[in-house]
Amino acid sequence: MAIRTQNVTRRPPQVRQSFQLWTWLFMRLSGVVLLFLALGHLAIQHIFNDVGDLSFEVVAQRWSGGFWRTWDWLLLVLALLHGTNGARTMIHDYIRKPRRRIVALAVLYTAFLMTIALGSIAIFTFNPDAFG
Repeated sequence: MAIRTQNVTRRPPQVRQSFQLWTWLFMRLSGVVLLFLALGHLAIQHIFNDVGDLSFEVVAQRWSGGFWRTWDWLLLVLALLHGTNGARTMIHDYIRKPRRRIVALAVLYTAFLMTIALGSIAIFTFNPDAFG
């Protein structure tokens, strides 16, 4: 039995640059950047310095310039974005009921925004002179 088909040329399906594609790419790139940021942070805190010597003065000295504040802020933001994106994916995969999904996403995004805001305020408004 032969199946007859018309001789139709078909175009390959177009790949859309969707939100999911961008989030997939972000997860890969942010993961690589986070690897270097986190390993650098661990090296500074645990290898080159003794964690037992960590004090307010050490943090004040490190954050007296913009480099370490930017480093720590990038680590904070990328880690939160990376984790929030992963949690968002899991919520979409495992929570089937739309109302529960909306609530879970609202809680996730609220926690994300509050943590970014509080962390950014702490990093960029830190003034060691205010603490005497």
